[in-house]
Amino acid sequence: MSHEDTIESIKQQLSENPILLYMKGSPNQPQCGFSAKASQALMACGERFAYVDILQNPEIRSTLPGYANWPTFPQLWIKGELIGGSDIINDMLQKGELQPLVKEAVAGKPA
Repeated sequence: MSHEDTIESIKQQLSENPILLYMKGSPNQPQCGFSAKASQALMACGERFAYVDILQNPEIRSTLPGYANWPTFPQLWIKGELIGGSDIINDMLQKGELQPLVKEAVAGKPA
């Protein structure tokens, strides 16, 4: 897959999923502590979310940091906007900011 194709794939994933977590592993089997904390914070919000296992998608793993201007994983995207990584996600959860953002994203998605 070319660099441009990977960028298009990322854009498509972001447009199709109101809540998308790029992570190592899956929410049920995270492959790093930061991905585990991020997915647990999202699960605590009680809404479904999509995820991409970057370990299974090396093109996305190498391309997304440049596209997002964010060097690390996990990366949480809500409604096509980068929210941040594990520390930001957990900070927002503690402050009560994550759940309303997640609920709004899910509510705003056309059926």
